Amino acid sequence: MEADKLISELNFKAVRSSGAGGQNVNKVSSKVVLSFDVNNAQALSDEEKLLITNKLSPRLTTENILILNCDEDRSQLKNKAIVTKRFLDIITKALVVPKIRKATKVSRSVIEKRLKSKRNLSEIKQSRRKPDF
Repeated sequence: MEADKLISELNFKAVRSSGAGGQNVNKVSSKVVLSFDVNNAQALSDEEKLLITNKLSPRLTTENILILNCDEDRSQLKNKAIVTKRFLDIITKALVVPKIRKATKVSRSVIEKRLKSKRNLSEIKQSRRKPDF
């Protein structure tokens, strides 16, 4: 994955922010909406596309488009930087291939140690009992 190629394929759109903010909200489009089409991405291989669609399926639309919003700051440039960084973090986390877990067997010494401790405890409890005549 090459970050520069990915960033060049991103689509940004400036939108008016919602919520409180007075007159500034009504006249300034500071919210940034990022959209990324996973299927048509040139910077990703087919395996990477498959990984992303599997891991990010709840966040993708039906056309496999990832949409991220940012309206944290009053500056459109800062919001664009924040949403781009967030996008790169999400993509890098999605592309991490988990290690395959190898099934292991409990060693014989561990089993014998557990049985020995059980036997010792049993003998201690046996010695506490009243003698049976």
